[in-house]
Amino acid sequence: MLNRGYAYTTIVSSKYHGRTLLSHLASLYPHSTPQAWQKNLNNREVTVNGITVTGSESLTSGQTLVWNRPPWSEPDAPQHFEVLFNDPHLLAVNKPGGMPTLPGGGFMENSLLRLVQKQTPNANPVHRLGRATTGIVLFAKTPQAAAKLFADWNTPGIQKIYRALAQGVAQHDTYEILAPIGLVPHPLIGSVWAANPSGKPSKSLAKVISRAPSSTASSSTASSGTAGTTTFEVRLNSGRPHQIRIHLASIGHPLVGDPLYGSTGQPLENLPGLPGDGGYFLHAQFLNFQHPITGVRINLEAALPSGFSLHQ
Repeated sequence: MLNRGYAYTTIVSSKYHGRTLLSHLASLYPHSTPQAWQKNLNNREVTVNGITVTGSESLTSGQTLVWNRPPWSEPDAPQHFEVLFNDPHLLAVNKPGGMPTLPGGGFMENSLLRLVQKQTPNANPVHRLGRATTGIVLFAKTPQAAAKLFADWNTPGIQKIYRALAQGVAQHDTYEILAPIGLVPHPLIGSVWAANPSGKPSKSLAKVISRAPSSTASSSTASSGTAGTTTFEVRLNSGRPHQIRIHLASIGHPLVGDPLYGSTGQPLENLPGLPGDGGYFLHAQFLNFQHPITGVRINLEAALPSGFSLHQ
């Protein structure tokens, strides 16, 4: 089933002034080759300041560039979510695995944002979870609630607690992980977030919930080449992209089945999948905060997916 298509709109910045349109499109949207972009241009899919263009034009800073992508068949994703909390200001849902929070990467209608807005058009997410990550996503319904939550999101007043299944048996019961997180180059995908000494300060507190030595780990875990597993409870004190995946990997415990990060918090050189791909278990289990409008303390919990109990 095809979606409705989408108009991708950008404003040409001064650093691209004088660049040819075709080369700009190929660098702006590198998922397609220049030859593929020329075909899109020939199909009259691209306009500059409302005028259909051919690709040979030179760009001028401030111009409005629009790619009118025709309808396409999106990758499959779950079409359901569980409502955990709902009032005039907030909506909290339990996101299933395999559903992106926001449109992107080929997903448009098959995203949590689109599905939620079909029922609650004024709801917008305060944060996001990775496509494979399950658990609590909080939406604001009013500008006042959104402003307060955005301001407080990475402060101690909002407690975010995750459950993660990691490779290897942890030696310690608790870990304070402070590895900075920033973009690093990658030969296959350009750049990716990872442990980076020059990145932004980041803090996670990981506590061991259970350990499963290799002799008792499930057959699926054993087949992945890990020597046992550890289930962690992780509290976030900052909100960097892929923070838990990177931080646990940086202490030698990457998530079981993670297609992106190895045991140093760096991306794997030969990726078995793309950054958004699944295969790992990470769940946003608890979210505790003061209601931004009423001041009442809100304590949310999303039940663990079945995969976690299979690996205990």
